[in-house]
Amino acid sequence: MPALLFDLDGTMLNSDPIHEAVFTELWQSRGLPTPEGFYIDQVHGRLNVDVFAEHLPDEPDPQGLSEWKEAQFRDRLPAPYPATPGVEAFLDHAEARGWQMAVVTNAMRLNAEAMLGAIGLRDRFEVIVIGEECAHGKPHPLPYLTAMEALGENPRACIAFEDSPSGMRAAAASGAYSIGVRSALSDADLRAVGAQMTIEDFTDPALPGILARIEGVAA
Repeated sequence: MPALLFDLDGTMLNSDPIHEAVFTELWQSRGLPTPEGFYIDQVHGRLNVDVFAEHLPDEPDPQGLSEWKEAQFRDRLPAPYPATPGVEAFLDHAEARGWQMAVVTNAMRLNAEAMLGAIGLRDRFEVIVIGEECAHGKPHPLPYLTAMEALGENPRACIAFEDSPSGMRAAAASGAYSIGVRSALSDADLRAVGAQMTIEDFTDPALPGILARIEGVAA
């Protein structure tokens, strides 16, 4: 049976506007340009420390800056917060069939807990893999491989849902069947970085057919 692996930001909830607002303020305070699309191009789905290493190479305490940025995000995240359409019903569908599930995210653990709590889905997941707690975060496949190991599943049985270039590359490299969520990127953009299929959200009429085919392969 399939095991479902979910990214969080932009996949299970559209929290990217909050992140973008914080990064806009941070970039402007450091004198960096913030043209339209800068967040998607420079930040989206990546570990903060990797972003800072590229764009703020002289930052004396990148980990401290990352923690400040994420505290800003948590302070601005309302609770409750809307989940991606259809995600709760989709989790119900998966649980009814006994499918295993995990969250695989580059968000720090405090953020992951806050986001899952805000959308009312924290109790649905026992396995939450945090990229910065692994030797490598996304776009390296290690976070996904770590989740597969925790669930006792092989890549052939796993379906990953992602929305960012970094995350999609990680999911595809792990060997999971990789489905892109078009919260920020187009079908073509997601396929270009490894998506095998894309959906608008978890109400997409293509999703049941995708799952039926995968369930047959994974059985």
